[in-house]
Amino acid sequence: MIAIQNEGYPLEEEALQDLGERIARRIGLKGSATIRLAPEAEVRAANRKFRRRDHVTDVLSFPLGEKLPDGLYAGDVLICVPRAEAQARRQGHSLARELLLLMIHGLLHLKGLDHEADGGEMLARQGRLFAEFSRGVP
Repeated sequence: MIAIQNEGYPLEEEALQDLGERIARRIGLKGSATIRLAPEAEVRAANRKFRRRDHVTDVLSFPLGEKLPDGLYAGDVLICVPRAEAQARRQGHSLARELLLLMIHGLLHLKGLDHEADGGEMLARQGRLFAEFSRGVP
């Protein structure tokens, strides 16, 4: 199960949750995950605390893989909505498409893929998943 936490952004949470769950199934993600849609200050603070990088980024993933009483918890994905909005404008597509791309990216990290060390495998898979799941996303 994918849970969406939204900090008051006017987004279609049910549609995002449905997409997240479909992507998680497609990639074989084990366990549940939370996708948090957050402001820049929160993302910057998390990036500083956990990665020792004092700047805003578009998406952070926190793989856990913990066994909890109600099942496996894969981890958390933190998406910076203002950064996603800016990237969507630069790319000439909608915020919904950018959030989809960032969701795919974060969930692939929860699955254990790492684009900084895999010779392009993760980003290639991300591209294929985006092409598959972006059909019908305005």
